Amino acid sequence: MTAIRPIRKDSGLVHWMNQVPKEADKAADGFDSEAVHDLRVSLRRCRSMADGFRAIDPNKDWKRMRRQATALFDSFGALRDCHVIAEWTQKLGQADDPVTQQLLDHLRQQEAVLQQQAKSAIEVFDRKQWQSWTNELGQRARRLPLGSHVFQVLALEKLIAARRLEASALKSGNEIAFHKLRIGLKKFRYVVENFLPQLHHEWKTGLKSVQDLLGEIHDLDVVRETVLSACASADPAALQRWEEVVAVERRQRVNLYSDLMVGQRSLWRVWRFALPQGKAAREASLKKLQAWSSFMDSDLQHNRRVSRFAVQIHDNLKRLGLLHVGDKNSRELLKAAAVVHEVGRFAGNKNHHKNTERMVSNLDRIVGWTRQEVMTIASVARYHRGALPQAGRLREIPIAQRKIITLLSGILRLANALDDERDGQIKRIKVSKKADYIVIKAQGLDQDSVLAEKIAAGRHLLEINCGLPILVRPMPNRTPVRRVRSQR
Repeated sequence: MTAIRPIRKDSGLVHWMNQVPKEADKAADGFDSEAVHDLRVSLRRCRSMADGFRAIDPNKDWKRMRRQATALFDSFGALRDCHVIAEWTQKLGQADDPVTQQLLDHLRQQEAVLQQQAKSAIEVFDRKQWQSWTNELGQRARRLPLGSHVFQVLALEKLIAARRLEASALKSGNEIAFHKLRIGLKKFRYVVENFLPQLHHEWKTGLKSVQDLLGEIHDLDVVRETVLSACASADPAALQRWEEVVAVERRQRVNLYSDLMVGQRSLWRVWRFALPQGKAAREASLKKLQAWSSFMDSDLQHNRRVSRFAVQIHDNLKRLGLLHVGDKNSRELLKAAAVVHEVGRFAGNKNHHKNTERMVSNLDRIVGWTRQEVMTIASVARYHRGALPQAGRLREIPIAQRKIITLLSGILRLANALDDERDGQIKRIKVSKKADYIVIKAQGLDQDSVLAEKIAAGRHLLEINCGLPILVRPMPNRTPVRRVRSQR
């Protein structure tokens, strides 16, 4: 992984987690609009960063921290809405309008009740536990450097998810659809803002403009809903005027959003162009898998050795004309399976290969990789040990894909056997072909060792797929010839 960079003082997980108790104290001192807003921003940052790290790190404290942040965040939601509606009421309402006065009176009554609820939420907020999470999760967060491929892929995932929500929102104009789009874009914005500082520096103006427009559209929807519910008994003509005013303001912002986000020069295109595409997206997703595996796999050196041996065997079989597989991405699939083949140990050593298959299969969509490829990776990783692949278990998989799975599983199984002792005894390998068999010479192998027996057992599946016996032999130690310089 890339060398760890220090977290900037004005950003990052530790900063925002430290801000929460400070902003809570400020909010409790009067519950004014700005202080409540600042507290919710800090909490939202903590939640979004927890979501980002949870995609890589399985530590349960991320979920626990997020749950506590959400509880406090939600307890201030209605109070924040009350403040926002009051601001819009004063902006859009008329002094002699009965609906305006009725709405402001309603909000003042609500505010007193909501402030008491918010006060109770701050009192039960576990500051000691929060500080403990700040220290522990801050250390875990430092394992992933800002700007890394992991966060580029995460941003790309959020961008794709948000973009899918736009069509429904613009087509229907529905307030729920726009709210979902707002949340989707907010998730994208926070990934960029928190984890990709260079891109955020370039995009911050556009990101803020779009988020502000969607925020105001949401505010106006809440205003309309509150007017209709709190002032239902008001004069119909006055209510009609309010609906028209809100509709005009909302339509203006929807049009401004379309100007920024629709067409050949939209911000979507600007953002997408700067994030990994095509092969680069696949490679970045593989690095994300590596990071995910590193947080679950206690023996990273073993993982790296197995990956190296697997790729070497694959490439040499291809060079020798023995790799009978039709998938042009077989090398990438094998490498990905090697990277994740041990993650199942996170759930316990017993049947960890089966746990690995389940965990990889349950991964959310991996950018650049098809669902079939993800399932292939899961199957190959599952068969790195244990029972051989059986036709019955693979019956729902197309025949061509079964052949890929069994071949790559055979390679991974042998590669794993080469480091079965997990001590790096085998330093390097060399693959060649004799008349009717394959020879793998392994530097550091003792022919009479337990490891040699395990390697012999691990080669069987690959022998079936290649149709040739495989002999694994020690690589002879050659004493380097010393050259004697002639003296004149």
